[in-house]
Amino acid sequence: MAEQEKEAGLPLKENFSEWYNELLMKGEVMDVRYPVKGLYVWFPFGFNIRRNVYDIIRRLLDKDHQETLFPLLIPENEFMKEAEHIKGFEEEVYWVTHGGTSPLEVKLALRPTSETSIYPMYKLWVRSHVDLPLKLYQIVNTFRYETKHTRPLIRLREITSFKEAHTVHATWEDAAAQVDEAISIYTEFYRKLAVPVLASKRPEWDKFPGADYTIATDALMPDGRTLQVGTAHHLGDNFAKTFDITYEDAEGEQVYAHQTCYGISERSIAALISIHGDDKGLVLPPAVAPVQVVIIPIIFKESGNVLAACGDVMTRLEQAGLRAKMDASDIRPGAKYYKWEMRGVPVRLEIGPRDLKNNAAMLVRRDTGEKIQVSLENIVDELSTLLERIHEDLYQKARTSMYEHVFECSDLGEIREKISKGIAKIFWCGSKECGLKLEDDVGAGILGIPTEQTKDCNGRCLVCDSDASVQVYVARTY
Repeated sequence: MAEQEKEAGLPLKENFSEWYNELLMKGEVMDVRYPVKGLYVWFPFGFNIRRNVYDIIRRLLDKDHQETLFPLLIPENEFMKEAEHIKGFEEEVYWVTHGGTSPLEVKLALRPTSETSIYPMYKLWVRSHVDLPLKLYQIVNTFRYETKHTRPLIRLREITSFKEAHTVHATWEDAAAQVDEAISIYTEFYRKLAVPVLASKRPEWDKFPGADYTIATDALMPDGRTLQVGTAHHLGDNFAKTFDITYEDAEGEQVYAHQTCYGISERSIAALISIHGDDKGLVLPPAVAPVQVVIIPIIFKESGNVLAACGDVMTRLEQAGLRAKMDASDIRPGAKYYKWEMRGVPVRLEIGPRDLKNNAAMLVRRDTGEKIQVSLENIVDELSTLLERIHEDLYQKARTSMYEHVFECSDLGEIREKISKGIAKIFWCGSKECGLKLEDDVGAGILGIPTEQTKDCNGRCLVCDSDASVQVYVARTY
């Protein structure tokens, strides 16, 4: 095997942690060698994936949200206003205490999240019911002093790509409807990444600090753990009372506003890399792949006609809006295949002398390895259709796998057995005591109550054997 091909090798995906870390480097997504724990560097190729992913969420939000940008630094006096909120973050905050060599009169927090940065301004901006609803979002970096085992894109000290939306509403019910809309947006977003997710309402002890309730979306990772990939929080009027965010209603009365916030991060990219990737490298959904089609000229002695045909095809693909690249380098075709398979390019297009005589090209799918011969005359339409099919196949494969790993369990022993493979679904009485005891007994915690759960659900709590009217997901998490 050529040296380039040897270098392309990965650990088997069944060794997930090792496979994941190697893939980020060899697939040129992130460089993990930055000399500060929990901080990582985007390779240009990986940053291109990031840009395509966040373009999707921007398009979904821009329909009725506005993008903005708030400062990174938060004065201590503002940060400390919401006691319950701060209690949830007090061990994670980075503090700026000096400007140059001079001590600051007021310490400045590096935002772990932006409620206490944004809401003093909302107090100034929200005046009347005609100002509502207010729906803003930003995509920023946030900093959290993560003390657990850090992992690129999953558990970080600098979250480089935190999309957080903050909305203001006239009533509690309007805010609740916005939370539901946020989860709908996230579900659509992940559908466009070909990543299936499960939405559930978090138990009271696991909600966002200062919120009335939290709904989250989770992806099932290859090692059977779940990754929280999106959250939406109903804040009620808790922050409005703290930051004095009021509006004049139609009767002229000053009323506290109701708020929501919801966020996703580069965990979205961790999920799509982990769920779709294989032993050969990345497998990228066409919508986010930096290169959707790589063209490989198969050259023997005479190369001119083949190269010209490849160049013509690339021009036509680019004119049709497809992201195409021709690899005319002098390395062996096999080494080129390994290189672009590692980078997850959805389709490889090969043209050699024999193909040219037949006015044809060979298409090779990255996800399945299937080879398809197509006419050069119809190449654009054929590729466009194929890319759509690849996306749908990736989603359906991932969705089937996820639901095959959601197990209805009827006793604690069955939970212990199944959670090493995926998610347990059980009846729960709703008490915190039983929830925490369950975690102690089986080594996995309650994710939440599925949002699609019907109201006439009845059973027995697996912990205390009392009546239970809800089922919950139980899983090991990151």
